[in-house]
Amino acid sequence: MVTTGSEGTYDLPEPGAARVDLHLHSTCSDGLSRPAEVVDAAQESGLLAIALTDHDTVAGIAEARQRAERLDLAFVPGIEFSCHDETGSTHLLGYFIDPQNGGLLECLGAIQADRLNRAEAIVAKLNGLGLEVTFEAVLAQAAPSRLIARPHIARALVEGGWVKSYGEAFARFLAAGQPAYVPTLRISPAEGIARIQAAGGLAVLAHPGLTHGEQAIRRLAAAGLDGLETLHPEHGPCEVRKLRRLAAELDLLETGGSDWHGRSDRRRGQLASQAVPYEWYLKLSQAAERRRLGIRG
Repeated sequence: MVTTGSEGTYDLPEPGAARVDLHLHSTCSDGLSRPAEVVDAAQESGLLAIALTDHDTVAGIAEARQRAERLDLAFVPGIEFSCHDETGSTHLLGYFIDPQNGGLLECLGAIQADRLNRAEAIVAKLNGLGLEVTFEAVLAQAAPSRLIARPHIARALVEGGWVKSYGEAFARFLAAGQPAYVPTLRISPAEGIARIQAAGGLAVLAHPGLTHGEQAIRRLAAAGLDGLETLHPEHGPCEVRKLRRLAAELDLLETGGSDWHGRSDRRRGQLASQAVPYEWYLKLSQAAERRRLGIRG
């Protein structure tokens, strides 16, 4: 239920309201469904608008957009951009990006090459620990995109019987500080914001309740951040209220989504599980159009 007080409206939107899902993944990164299948599932769920936000790739946008147009479903071309600095990891959702932008594609090419080298180094470390997982087994998990992330390595470890679960793979081997961890290419959050905006997009901090305190969010806002993902499966009610108040204070857009990776993936939210109102999609779309036209405010 929405509650309105002297500070404004900050609770969850009405559960029955028209909904959108602005955080979805496909097989082009670490999801389990092809881009067109993601769109089909969204349409079956009654969603009115969606964003495909694969990790560090725009490879699925054309396929997803084509299917969305066929189904008359509003579609946002997006990305989840991985950034790192001395404070840790920052994931930026880029909305309404131009997937053909040369600067963005050059940056993503460097990231993807680094991911490949990183995966090879992780497999070598795992082999040194006595886990004889092969790089070919990891590539099989990453097909068809060949954009390799640690979840693909975790799945290969589970399939090979080296661990019992995805969580165990990370806890014992793949998480930061564990024996097979290898750091990734470091692109700062400020550079990530700039890359997204140079590609015509809006930069939104993904799942900030899991990764960023208030002061870190304020620093990103000062660096040009456009919005906060206030609704996410791992944000509790108190976190949502706090983030919504902060978004209002800093004049940031609000977005939300399930962080869906596929029907059989239980690590994150299920499709359409977040009550993200259609109005948020409209505000995002209008802000993107103003940016495209060079209109401030």
